[in-house]
Amino acid sequence: MMLLLSILLAIALVFLAVDALHHLYVWQSRIKIGRLQDKPWQEAVQKRALRWLYHTPTAKLTDQSRLILWDMLRGNYSRSTIQVWQKASLLIGLTDVAVRTQDKALQAELTGFVAGLFTPQGTWRTPPKESDWIMLSHAVIRIPWIDVTRYQPAFEESLALLHSLKGEDGTVAYKAHMRGYRFVDTIGFICPFLAVYAQKFNDEAALTLALDQWGLFYQYGMMTGGGIPCHTYHVATKIPVGLFGWGRGLGWYSYGLLELYHALPEGHTRQQELEKALRALVDAALPFQHADGSWSWLLFDAKARKDSSITAVMGWTLSHLPPSLQTEATVNAALLARRYLQKVTRRDGAIDFSQGDTKGIGVYAQTFEVLPFTQGFALRF
Repeated sequence: MMLLLSILLAIALVFLAVDALHHLYVWQSRIKIGRLQDKPWQEAVQKRALRWLYHTPTAKLTDQSRLILWDMLRGNYSRSTIQVWQKASLLIGLTDVAVRTQDKALQAELTGFVAGLFTPQGTWRTPPKESDWIMLSHAVIRIPWIDVTRYQPAFEESLALLHSLKGEDGTVAYKAHMRGYRFVDTIGFICPFLAVYAQKFNDEAALTLALDQWGLFYQYGMMTGGGIPCHTYHVATKIPVGLFGWGRGLGWYSYGLLELYHALPEGHTRQQELEKALRALVDAALPFQHADGSWSWLLFDAKARKDSSITAVMGWTLSHLPPSLQTEATVNAALLARRYLQKVTRRDGAIDFSQGDTKGIGVYAQTFEVLPFTQGFALRF
């Protein structure tokens, strides 16, 4: 009996120790937060992103901060589909740095990392499983110094996955088990890849799919005025479902829309339509930026927690608008967003206080910690 009690006590202590270590790590990592300035800040953020590219910290599936080990053992702590868009964002951000600085050493580093994602035949070592994985395809196909034609078999695998998720309306579902809805996440996950694939491989059908994916969401999933997306809409009824004003939902939408706009061939018939949508996005989003430069996870609630992930994406969006949409207000808003991200950067270069992963329609994370996705978009601007 005593032996059994001792074993149970030891197990309980292990579970408590894992929880305690997690909370201690988070607490100590926030000591001296926000003290990095300008160039040292940029260098620290980049260094942390490069390290995370190989050793990506876990983006938690759960909000639970107690009995963490139990969630790990049950497989409820994280999933590969969450991790893949973290890695994709890091690769995108580091690529932009390498292009901007013409850093040959960084370019060589990223070339080597990318090569490790593929087999000698140019297919994915880990085949794409869900639409989340398509963001990694975009991260690779956009790298300008790599001959991406060698990876065309992998990109065709990505296209095959998207076609397997298409519904009767001709657009792509986020998950195979939720074919009746079209999530705003898909605007970011799939439209940028499709647009660049169309460019690189002269595939008009891929561009048409990207434009349809965005266009139908713009028609059925947006608040009046066309600037703020809902989480999703129901395909059969065309009714928006979930929250209007979810912060990272706005991020997914703006990422996909802006990348799609920049990838369109010059003079394309839909260019003015996309520019109009970008203007509506900017006009709708700017009033909800806080005085410190941040946006909240729920845009319309001034008391909602501030979210570094939407702040990073909006900062990038505002700093990369087409010239016709750039104003003193957009420039100042991007600068404010940058300053906010500096204030919430830990001393090791990790940007803090990003909302965790969404659990489902209407079920949004209430944990705000480190999210590598944010790191990548911060590097972009």
